[in-house]
Amino acid sequence: MADSTTLARPYAKALFDLASAERKLEVWSEALHAAAAVLADPSAKRVLASPALDEKKRAEFVRAMSVGLEGAEALETPQGQGFLALLAENDRLVVLPEIAAQFDALKAHAENRVKVKMTSATAVDKNIADQVVVALEKRLGRAVELELEVDPSLLAGAVIRAEDRVIDGSVRTRLEQLAAALVG
Repeated sequence: MADSTTLARPYAKALFDLASAERKLEVWSEALHAAAAVLADPSAKRVLASPALDEKKRAEFVRAMSVGLEGAEALETPQGQGFLALLAENDRLVVLPEIAAQFDALKAHAENRVKVKMTSATAVDKNIADQVVVALEKRLGRAVELELEVDPSLLAGAVIRAEDRVIDGSVRTRLEQLAAALVG
């Protein structure tokens, strides 16, 4: 069986094209995340795996469980219900989290922005974070949404991830490289 990235791609692209044409990218992004949140629940996964549920009931279950979640309103529309039914029919409900991620990547590209994750050994001061954003926007040529995370195991420094780029300025990595050079 193909991996979830491959399975999710055509659904994410088709929904992106529809949402883009209707100028509802944010609406559908939120709806996908609401549906993906349902799939993240272990109890929901067990219910969806039950052979007692047919395709229609699986799609209805995801829709019903998403009611009340932020952004789920689009799943109540005929398009949303049709989308869930199509996923259920093709046994693809389980890839909803990956569909949401790919949809968001397409959305970010269309909006000329990039999500960047900066993991540092200690909390980062707001001024430093702002400087990092400015430098990355200049380097990447796009608007940057910076997510900060703390990982004390880095010892000092930071690791910055932007799409397929990684800038590793952590002391841990430098020590590992030094150890490898000394041994090798």
